[in-house]
Amino acid sequence: MTYQKMIYCTDCGTMLTDNFLEGEGYIPYCSNCQRFRFPIFNTACSMIVQNENKDKILLIKQYNKPDYILVAGYISQGEGAEETVRREIREELNLEVTTLQFNQSQYFEKSNTLMLNFAVTVKGEINPNHEIDDWDWFSIEKAREAIKDGSLAEQFLFAYLEKL
Repeated sequence: MTYQKMIYCTDCGTMLTDNFLEGEGYIPYCSNCQRFRFPIFNTACSMIVQNENKDKILLIKQYNKPDYILVAGYISQGEGAEETVRREIREELNLEVTTLQFNQSQYFEKSNTLMLNFAVTVKGEINPNHEIDDWDWFSIEKAREAIKDGSLAEQFLFAYLEKL
C-alpha cells in the first residue's frame, strides 16, 4: 500500500524532513515545530440502511453512475462517526435513524479514506436530496445481487450479512 507523503508541516508550513522515530521508522518531521507529523487521511462513514422490520436494504445510485451502492458521507470536523451517520441519512434521504451498530472499518486507498461502516434501521418517508440519482429497497438476497460488484460497499454488506 502506498501512502501519500506529507511535504509541509500542517501547523507552520515548514518543509518536512524524514527523521527516525524509534518503533515507527522514518517519519516526516518539522524542525520548526520540533514535532513528527504523521500522515493525514480522510474519514467517512458508510451505512447499510434497513427498514424497521430489517427485511429490506436501501441501496442508492449517485453521480450519474449506473451501480447501486451504500449511503456514505465524510465526517465533518468536530463530529463523531455516529453523528455523521444520522446527519448523512437525514440530509440525503430525509430519514430518521432508530438503531445504529458498528459493522467494520477499512482503508480505501483510492480516496485516502478510512471508511467506518454501520448498519442502521430507519423510519420515515424517503425524500432524497440532489445527491441521490436513484434509490430502491431490496430484499436481503436481491441486495446481494444489486450492490456494485467488487466494491467496498459490497465487502461491507457481505460482511454484515455473514454475521446475521
